[in-house]
Amino acid sequence: MKDNLHVISSVLPGSIGEELELSPGDVLVSINGQPVEDVFDYRYLINDELVVLLIRKKNGEEWELEVEKEYDEDLGIEFENSLMDDYRSCCNHCIFCFIDQMPPGMRDTLYFKDDDSRLSFLQGNYVTLTNMSDYDLERIIRFHLSPVNISFQTMNPDLRCKMLHNRFAGEALKKVDKLYEGGVTMNGQIVLCRGINDREELEYSLEKLSQYAPVLQSVSVVPVGLSRFRDGLYPLEPFTREDAIDLIDQVERWQKIMMKKHGIHFVHASDEWYILAGREIPEEGRYDGYLQLENGVGMMRLLETEVRERLMDISGDDREIWASVATGKLAAPFIKENIRLIQEKFPRIHVNVYTIENRFFGERITVSGLITGTDLKEQLKGKDLGEKLLIPCNMLRSGEDVFLDDLTVKDLRESLGTEIVVVDENGADLVNCLINPPDHKKIKRRQIYEQTSSSDSGKA
Repeated sequence: MKDNLHVISSVLPGSIGEELELSPGDVLVSINGQPVEDVFDYRYLINDELVVLLIRKKNGEEWELEVEKEYDEDLGIEFENSLMDDYRSCCNHCIFCFIDQMPPGMRDTLYFKDDDSRLSFLQGNYVTLTNMSDYDLERIIRFHLSPVNISFQTMNPDLRCKMLHNRFAGEALKKVDKLYEGGVTMNGQIVLCRGINDREELEYSLEKLSQYAPVLQSVSVVPVGLSRFRDGLYPLEPFTREDAIDLIDQVERWQKIMMKKHGIHFVHASDEWYILAGREIPEEGRYDGYLQLENGVGMMRLLETEVRERLMDISGDDREIWASVATGKLAAPFIKENIRLIQEKFPRIHVNVYTIENRFFGERITVSGLITGTDLKEQLKGKDLGEKLLIPCNMLRSGEDVFLDDLTVKDLRESLGTEIVVVDENGADLVNCLINPPDHKKIKRRQIYEQTSSSDSGKA
C-alpha cells in the first residue's frame, strides 16, 4: 500500500469536523488504527458509530480523536484529492472515444481518460471494468460500495474486444458476475455505434444484461458522439431518423418485458433518440426515478416537471424583464416550451432563445455541455440579449466559470456587454434565474460523462 498523504482542503460548517476543530491543511493519518489507502477505505471505515481518528495538525502535533456519531453520518471534511489516491487512466482505445476526437491545443485535463472504479462510486462515472483489479473488485463487494456504473457497449466478448481495442475487454465481463453475486447495485450504459453494436447485437446484449436485473437496475442506450476531428479514427456513421425509430421500438419492447418480469423498465433510450425520431419524450413514470440522468435519459422530461412544480409554488405578476437564453440544438425546443410555461404566469417577461451551433466540434454535436465560449461569443455578438443572458451550468468546468476553450464567464460578459447568469441543471433554477435579478451564486455542475449525449440529433 502506498503511503498517501490525505490533506484536508475544507471543513463544512456545522459538521463533526468543525466540532473537532479540524482545519484545512491538517492531515488524516489513520482511522481506527488503520491507514487509509483511498476513498474506498475512507468511506468504509467512517461508517461506524465510534471511530478513532489520528490527525496530524499543521504544526506537527498529532491528535487522537474519538468520535461518537450515527452509523452513516459523514465527518464533513473534504480532501485536496477527492480520490485520496492517484487517478487511474484508461487502458482502452475505444473506437467511439470522444477524447480522441478533440483537437490539439486544449488544456491537458481534457485529454485525460479515466477508467477508475472509485470515480464510479464517488462521482457516478462509467467504467469498462478492464482497469478494475481483483483487489478493487473484492473491496467493492466487501465494503458494499454501490452503485457501480459500467460501460458495457456489448455483451459479445469478441466484439467488445474490437470496440474497446483491448484483448482483455471480453474477459472483463466476468467481473459483472462477481458484482451480481455480491449483491452490488449496478447501472449500465451502451454507447451505440451504427452497424456495429446495434440491432441484432443490441438485442443479444439486452438479453444477456436482463439476466442481471434487478441488481443491474438500469441500462441506458445512447448514440455515439461524432465530432469533426475524426481523421485517422475508426469510420463511424451518424444514426438516421429511421434508425432512431427502430431503436425506440426495440427499447420499448424490452421495457414491457422487464416491467412484467421485474416491475422496472430497466432499459432506457436517451432523449436524443426521441428527438431524432420525432417522437414525444416519455412520461415521467417510464424513467424509474431518473437513474440515468447523466446519460441524458429523461433530462428534458424532468426539466419540465421541475419548472411546473416551481410555478405552482409562486404567484405570477406583471414584472417586466427582457432576457435571453443560449443553449444547444438538442435542448432548444424544450427550453422554448418551458419558457412559454413561465410566461403564462409572467406575461411581461420577454425572452429570446438562441440555438448555438457547435462550430468548434462540428454541427453533429448538439448538446450544450460541449459548446465553447468562442462559439457563444461569435454567434451572440450583436444579438438582442436583453438585460441578462442565461446559460446552462454544464457549459462550464465543474465549480468554475471556465468554458472548454478556457474563455471565462467574465470574458463573455465583457465581449457581449450584458450580465451572464449561470443556471443550475434543475428546472426550478431556470424559473428563478429568469424572473429574479442575478445573484452571482456559486457555479455548480453535475459530473457528466462527456463521452455520450453528443450526437447528431436531427433537425430539432
